[in-house]
Amino acid sequence: MRAVVCRSYGAPEDLVVDELADPVPGPGQLVVRVHAAAVNFPDVLLIAGRYQVKIPVPFVPGSELAGEVVAVGAGAPFRPGQRVAATTPTGAFAEQALLDAGSVTPIPDGADFASAAAFGVTYRTAYHALRSIALVRHGDWVVVLGAAGGVGLAAVDLAVAMGARVLAAASRPEKLALCRERGAEAIVDYDSEDLKSRIRALTGDAARVVLDPVGGAYAEPALRALARGGTFVTLGYAAGTIPSIPLNLVLLKGITVCGMEIRTFLADRPHDAARDMRELSQMFAAGTVAPHIGARFPLPEAAAALRHVADRRAVGKVVIDVTA
Repeated sequence: MRAVVCRSYGAPEDLVVDELADPVPGPGQLVVRVHAAAVNFPDVLLIAGRYQVKIPVPFVPGSELAGEVVAVGAGAPFRPGQRVAATTPTGAFAEQALLDAGSVTPIPDGADFASAAAFGVTYRTAYHALRSIALVRHGDWVVVLGAAGGVGLAAVDLAVAMGARVLAAASRPEKLALCRERGAEAIVDYDSEDLKSRIRALTGDAARVVLDPVGGAYAEPALRALARGGTFVTLGYAAGTIPSIPLNLVLLKGITVCGMEIRTFLADRPHDAARDMRELSQMFAAGTVAPHIGARFPLPEAAAALRHVADRRAVGKVVIDVTA
């Protein structure tokens, strides 16, 4: 099978496409013929050796996929030909993937492979943050930074579906226009407008939640714009810089600052994670929410797909069409 391989830590351009042996499932495992795989910012960090968890090289990057089951190990509750999606630490950028059965879910009728691949990581991250960490309620003002990116746009979709009022902060008119289309009530271009003053003006000084997958220079002004008793959720640092927050701001305004990382959330709060997954699956199956796919690449151009994400040019999700 063809697979994208990271042989040494570095840039997306250092990846190679190679022929590897077809995987064979063991007990509780299955092999999936991958039709589509989605690209996430942590994939960029993993191949650079800069993620919180370092994967030994060589490895096949890619953390979410969708395809058809081709082989099933003993005890795995799936059958050949079944359409499935999965999240996995690595291995998605290949023609076949070896997966633990517990990481695999059936694809709802009517959902295509690309949408199923693009749904998992970003929507789960955003929903855990909104539902379980920030405890978003109907009518709350929710500020989403990096609102046109993968996690950001998922957060916009989900917050709207939950009945919240969304202020989307991003750069460039086309990104902000997409956020409007997805239901954002207010928008801010944080590269050309004063983020703190615009958040306060547009929300009537009532922003209760900030979701921040970007970090960098945007975090502090967004935190300063929170209403008293608000919640700031840090999800990642796509801007490339981990911000330093003056703690007196937290003290004076009674703000709660929380971190949410999907891997540890699943381990630390399994009951909340299971409830959130049930609710998310129902929303996806019903068509209440669905990912926006902004760019698609064939498997041999996986490096270009990762570069697209690394340079913050992605709008919504980036998908690799493995069977193209």
